[in-house]
Parts: sequence; C-alpha cells; structure tokens
Amino acid sequence: MATSMAGLGAGPGAKVAQINVTPMIDILLVLLIVFMVIVPMMPRGLPALLPQTPKAETHTRAERAVVIQAISHPGARPSYAINGAAVAHEAILARLTEIYANRADRVLFVAGDDQVKFADVADLIDLGRAAKVDRIGLLTPGSRLVE
Repeated sequence: MATSMAGLGAGPGAKVAQINVTPMIDILLVLLIVFMVIVPMMPRGLPALLPQTPKAETHTRAERAVVIQAISHPGARPSYAINGAAVAHEAILARLTEIYANRADRVLFVAGDDQVKFADVADLIDLGRAAKVDRIGLLTPGSRLVE
C-alpha cells in the first residue's frame, strides 16, 4: 500500500476539509462596491476663499498712513501738520474727522520734534481719539514709516 503525502491518512472515499472561500469573496465584493459608492460622496475639505490682492492698488501702506506732526518753535506754541500740510490747532479735529470718515483702517501716527512738550503730543493723541481713531502710534524723531 503506497500512500502519498497529500493523501496521508485519507483513504478512498474520505472527506477532505477545505475552506469554502465563496462567501468571503462575496463579502469582499459587496464591501468594494460600497466603498466605490461612498468615496466620491465624501467631502474633500472645506471650500475656502483666498484673499486676493487688489488689481489697481496704487497706494502703498506708507502713502495711506496719516501722520500728524507737532513742529516746535522756540518760545512759541508748536505748529501742526497732517501728512505735511499745515493745519491750525483748532482745525485738527475737523480735519481728522474728515480724513477718517470713509476709511476702514483707522490708524494715526503722531510725530513730534525733540523740543515739543509731551503735553502737546498728548493733546494730539486726545484729538485722534475724539476723531474715532482705533490705533495711535508714536513716531520718534528720525523714524520713518516702512511699507
């Protein structure tokens, strides 16, 4: 009686136990179809609008900045200028209100000479607050606005 390794212990008419793979293939095919249907409907991310640069913007940040200067005069009250244009002290509030009437960025820079008293600079800050300016920066002598 010659037996082979494959049929070791299995005689004629013996049943051989094998895994039935047909149900597993059916399950895999169903899962494949389900994932093929679900994946295209899954959101890929949030839609985002990126900020765009204005096409015809001609003004730089330094050009749009509003700078009010207190220019000292020995023995007299300082003179004032807004962006280089001379302004009387009484007209500063009206001029600032006019400038910031239609502006989204409400930033004011206050510059003073070395000889200007701090009370005069503080007065300019108060006038800026009265004109509804959101942020006020101080410029020291020799400083300049950078774009």
